[in-house]
This record gives sequence, structure tokens and C-alpha cells, in this order.
Amino acid sequence: MPHHQKQDRGEARKKLRRRKDDTILTNVVSLRISDQEKRVLEKITKSTSKNVSEVVREAIEYWLAQRRRLCLEP
Repeated sequence: MPHHQKQDRGEARKKLRRRKDDTILTNVVSLRISDQEKRVLEKITKSTSKNVSEVVREAIEYWLAQRRRLCLEP
């Protein structure tokens, strides 16, 4: 039987999450939000079947696209 040192110490194995496009996500961003913002995020996750990370990632992508459009227009 193989000996796994990490498991013997009681440490959880780190699981990397793959996106649908097979990109491994390894960067973590931490931010503080209000109770109201958290409630809104929870409602969105329940109604869309997406997790908080997916919703926030989508919001960031939208924001970045808008910024790029504004910065590139003459």
C-alpha cells in the first residue's frame, strides 16, 4: 500500500479547478464585500447555478471589456 505523507499529517490535498476550457485556475484574489452585496451574490448563484467565483469572474471580464472599449476609442 503506497504511503502518502500529506494524508498521514491530516492535510487536505489541494485540488485545482479546471474551467470548461481546460484552463487551470491558480490565482486567488481576496476582497471584502458588504452583507448586502453578499446576499445579492447568493441570489445570483441560486438563480444561475453558478458559484460565486464564476459570477465574480464574469463581472470582472465584463468590466475589463468595457474599460478596454473606453480606452481604445478615440
